[in-house]
Parts: sequence; structure tokens; C-alpha cells
Amino acid sequence: MTTVAPTDTLVRVMPCPELVRAPVATIIFGGNAITKEQILRVELDFHEGDTLTLADLPARLEANRSRLFNLQLFHAVVVQSSCTGTGLIIVFGVQERWYTFPVPILSLADRNLRSWLDRPDRGRRLDYGLHLTRSNFRGRNEQIIANLQLGFNRKYELFYEAPGLGRYRRIGVGVGGSFSQSRTLDYLTRADELVALRADAGFPIQRFYATAGVRFRHTVQFLTAFDASYHRERITDSVNYFNPNYYQGRTQREFLDLTLTSTRNQRNTFAYPLAGQFAQFRLTHRVFLDAVTPSFTTLRVKYARYLPLGHGLHYSAGLTGQARIARRLAYADSRALGYEDLVRGYDQYVIDGRHYGLLQQGISYRLLKPSPIKLESLDNPKINTIPLALYLNIFVDAGYVSAPGQRFQNRLPNRLLTAGGVGLHLVTYYDRVFTAEYTLNGLGQTGYFFRASFPI
Repeated sequence: MTTVAPTDTLVRVMPCPELVRAPVATIIFGGNAITKEQILRVELDFHEGDTLTLADLPARLEANRSRLFNLQLFHAVVVQSSCTGTGLIIVFGVQERWYTFPVPILSLADRNLRSWLDRPDRGRRLDYGLHLTRSNFRGRNEQIIANLQLGFNRKYELFYEAPGLGRYRRIGVGVGGSFSQSRTLDYLTRADELVALRADAGFPIQRFYATAGVRFRHTVQFLTAFDASYHRERITDSVNYFNPNYYQGRTQREFLDLTLTSTRNQRNTFAYPLAGQFAQFRLTHRVFLDAVTPSFTTLRVKYARYLPLGHGLHYSAGLTGQARIARRLAYADSRALGYEDLVRGYDQYVIDGRHYGLLQQGISYRLLKPSPIKLESLDNPKINTIPLALYLNIFVDAGYVSAPGQRFQNRLPNRLLTAGGVGLHLVTYYDRVFTAEYTLNGLGQTGYFFRASFPI
């Protein structure tokens, strides 16, 4: 018997004496009480009647097992093949997850913990509400997301995502809408930090958008999407007074975003990858509906590579770049590093500009991976087992923002930003990753930072 043992499950191939190739007689799925079998079959790159080379069978089965596992619908996926007189019998066994998650919202109304701690009114800058996710809706890998958020910032959202429809699950759709209000608005960047304006009554900014798009799904690892969204945003006269460039002299604007995104995700696991690669290309064209404000185009590219080094060591590197082509930009459209992308260690800062590049590197070593914790008081296997893994990580980041005509009061644009540090990464329940890091940045500043996602 030949066994391929990935990090989470087993692939077992029973021997077929004196055979070099064999046809697939039967494919059987077990454990998918909710998930429709067709959802699983379309992910496979072989079907009944195909002839497979037995020498390549362990690797072939592992690649298909990984496809099913990366649907993120199952705790575990196991596959086994055996021979009969008519050919191969291949059995996939899955353990389904819990698919409905009502999660209470209690979060900080700031970009990160450091920014929240720097606010004098931080006790009031809290959001609360309910975030509801229904994954694998109808057993077809569809997803519904609803947000009801109150508190400092208000947000009402509803989204529906179907990555694949029809017999072959190759064409999908996504639709949704969002309305939000905030009691404060960061209206300016001064000394590389955001300056907030708080209104005594009302909301300095209100946003609404509706989106719809189509997905071209080749496999779970390769997806192309086209989205069109309508946006309407309004600020108060006070915001426009203190920063006339926030919306280029306007207090309200409407625009359309047309976005093409292509993603190739070949990581061994999507939560905390240790092998494989990730590539994403995104092109967005924004058209303003006032016939005066010039449109602009944003290109964003990301690539990451994950390499096992042996002896428990794993190397990861990520490169992200953005180019924004525009005649002129409003302040609200000039975001670069410190928002979605970050040079670690510069958490308290934001760097505005048109173009930027970011390089992140790290080496991880698994300190421990104990047996999963079993909650004996719970009978449901979907929620009564808590996996744990702890990694030590050493990292180095570098970034650069190009900002022609940047104001003198900000020193970080048009300057190489570097940082390094050490961190602990905890990987646990339902693909959750928590990190604690100690960082030294290029300004000579040190600090401890906590995050809730894998940095690269």
C-alpha cells in the first residue's frame, strides 16, 4: 500500500497487482449529508470511465482531495482507492462543518488596536451588532452574509454569493447592498496619521452601494469575476470646509466601479498555507456620474509563494503592487499603505499616494501541534473538536509609496519603509488565525501588535 500523508488527512491507494493503468469504475462520496454530490463531482479532474496511470494515482488523488478540502466546507477529507474486476473504486469521505454562524459584533471603530488606543474618545468608539453567515446554503456552496451593526458606526448589509450555478458549476453570480453611517470621519492625513472630525449630531459621512457580478469558475483554485457596483456617498459641509479636496470640492458624489478580478489560489490550505502559491490580478475603472469629475483606473497585483524548507521550517513571501492612473484624485481615493495593505510595525501610520509596492517575507517553525481538544459536553462532531497549531515566525517587510505632489506635513510617502520582527501564530477553529508580533520599524520604533489573519 502506498500512502500520501498531507497535513490534515490521508490518501490511501490499495495495490492493483500487475496493472499499469486502470479505468475508474465507481466514485463514491460519504459524509456529505448537506452538500450535494454534484458540487463535489465537478471539482474532480477525473470521472467514471477515465483511465488513470496507477503510478501517478497517489498524487492525482491528493490533488483532488485538496480541491475538495479547499472548498472550506469540510473539517477533513479522506480518499481511498481499491481495485475490482471492472476497475478502480474511489471513495471520498468528508466531515462537514457547521454552516450557520451568528456572530455577535463587538469591535473597535478604527483600523487596528494601536489606532484605537491613540483616540481620546476610545471608550465610545465601539461597534456592536450581529454578523450572520450561512455557508453552503442549499448544500450548493452558496453563501449569504448579513450584517446589522449599531454603535459608533452603523452598517446594514446583505450579500449573496453563488460561485457556480448549473450542471457544471462554471458560471456564478454575486449580488449585494450596503448602507453605512459613521459618527466620525478621518478627513485628513497629517504627520502620517489620520485626523478625525467628529460631529456633535448626525453623521459626517454616509455611504450606500449596490453590487452585482458574474463569476467564471474554472476550479476552486481558479476564479475570474466581473463586478459592477453603484456608489452614492455624502459628507457634511464641515468635512468639505476642513478639507475641500476630500471629494474635490463636492459634498456628494455618485460613481460606478467596473472591476475585473482573476484569482489563482494553489495553496495547500487557504487558512495558513505552508506550500503552493497565490496570484491575483484586479483592474478597476471608476466612472463618476457628474460628467465633470475625471474617471480613473486602478491596477492591483498580488503574488505569494510558500515553500517547505525541511526540518519543520516554512518560507513565505508576498509581493503586492498598485498603480493608479488619474488626472487628479480626491483625498478619499488616495489611499495606499496602512489601510488594506500594511508594512508591519507602521500600524499607527497611513501613507497616501497613487502607486505602491509591498514585499513581505517570513520563516515559520511549528512549535507544537497537540491533539485536537475534544469538548465532551457537545455531541455534534461539527463543533466539538478544536484543532490547535502554534508557529514561531520571523519576518521582514518593505514598502514604498509613490506620491507626486505630496504635502510637506507627511514624511513617509516617497520613502522606503522597512520593518522586521518576530511573532507567534495560532491556527485553530474553522480556519481562524491569530497572531501576536513584536516589531522594529525603520523609524527605530518598536511595538507589540495583534492581528486576526495570516499576514501573507
